[in-house]
Amino acid sequence: MITHDVRTYKSAESLPREDQLAWKIAQVAADPVAVEPAVTEMIINRIIDNAAVAAASVARRPVASARAQALCHPMASGATVFGLDGQTRVSPEWAAWANGTAVRELDFHDTFLAADYSHPGDNIPPILAVAQHTGQSGADLIRGLATGYEIQVNLVRGICLHEHKIDHIAHLGPAAAGGIGTLLNLPAEVIYQAVQQALHVTTTTRQSRKGEISSWKAFAPAFAGKMAIEAVDRVMRGEGAPSPAWEGEDGFIAFLLSGPNARYQVLLPEKGEAKRAILDTYTKEHSAEYQSQALIDLARKMGPQIGDLRQIDSIVIHTSHHTHYVIGTGANDPQKMDPKASRETLDHSIMYIFAVALEDGGWHHEKSYAPERAGRPETVALWHKISTLEDAEWTRRYHARDPKEKAFGGRVEVRLKDGRILTDELALADAHPDGARPFVRENYVRKFLTLSDGIVAGAEQQRFLDAAQALTTLKAGDLGALNFTVGADRLGAARPSGIFDWK
Repeated sequence: MITHDVRTYKSAESLPREDQLAWKIAQVAADPVAVEPAVTEMIINRIIDNAAVAAASVARRPVASARAQALCHPMASGATVFGLDGQTRVSPEWAAWANGTAVRELDFHDTFLAADYSHPGDNIPPILAVAQHTGQSGADLIRGLATGYEIQVNLVRGICLHEHKIDHIAHLGPAAAGGIGTLLNLPAEVIYQAVQQALHVTTTTRQSRKGEISSWKAFAPAFAGKMAIEAVDRVMRGEGAPSPAWEGEDGFIAFLLSGPNARYQVLLPEKGEAKRAILDTYTKEHSAEYQSQALIDLARKMGPQIGDLRQIDSIVIHTSHHTHYVIGTGANDPQKMDPKASRETLDHSIMYIFAVALEDGGWHHEKSYAPERAGRPETVALWHKISTLEDAEWTRRYHARDPKEKAFGGRVEVRLKDGRILTDELALADAHPDGARPFVRENYVRKFLTLSDGIVAGAEQQRFLDAAQALTTLKAGDLGALNFTVGADRLGAARPSGIFDWK
């Protein structure tokens, strides 16, 4: 890996294209390096993982709305849409929009956390949509996805967006554009311009995940994927981008990040070096914010130790800066303590999540968020006894580069009414690669079968799994098999029409 020093340059200064971050990213994307077997296997796992979450969310309102919009843009070649038969094809950017929303709606797919936050599996819908539309092979798709993961993970390692209240899709747009460039074997010049365009049009605020969190949280990554496809298309037609996007005097670093004097270090593979970043990412066993994963596991462990939960006087979760300030009481969001809050808000309330996990001994992607579940008087009482505190050691471990040090959990202190204090801690979720029960192919398959049960017919479940696990042998034009069909009665109620339906 090569460390690239990235800073702002005045317009009068000389910054050759070859020294710009976008060009270096383009060089990585254009490098025809072979994909290692372990990376290929993990790509297959994440395709299965995405489909699992999409199946569980296929009838939910935001997903149905995105699908209805996509269906207004049919295209003979096009790409498939989750839930619909393979003969139904739409323009690839709209397929990416519909499928990206389905994948993100339940906040239940893969994650990578470092200097910033990300769900790199969000690269799969746009890159797959373009691959289907252009008739690529399984091997082509693997190369494109390896690039998408590589770019996003390394941007997340080097550039923090959250501290400047920029949403993490600003790393996703350039990554998806680079992955599409690899998929289509585009020259570095085209990828360079597309990466910059994608950054420019996918920079949004963190209010997507603050206060009254709406369905936009699910739409946001799909929007970035859609914009990435459109950016690549424009550049292929000869259009350019604001350059240099990161280093410009009025650019991303100077006015949206840490300012004209800031410097960032971004690691990228050198020429000929394998793209392995996907192996550093991890998926979710529970449908909740990633910082909740270890704490859910800890709650189901501590529940039996506590016994009668009515004897709890208070619970304090000592944890990282991110957990405290984003999903904890440090956010100062009253909505996080509101029984009438949206699913998206409850997903970002560790106080609610820990309370329910204590009571239920686990977590369910639907039942745990149901309004009647959130409104239980005993749950509300327990929930309001829980608070968080930032602990410097957990913050240090959260940002540690050493995998043996890195941690996303916390230490929990339960004070009982009789004065006793019970404490326990957990650094990593059970399903983490270094956790108690690391996810392997069997777990991904089980997750798909569980989440799609009663939604996708058994024969269709197996057909999809067979296709996904045979990805390396899928020939040009065969990628439509990486989709699943459900009965019309599983697609949810009809949705209100919009501009695209106008007749």
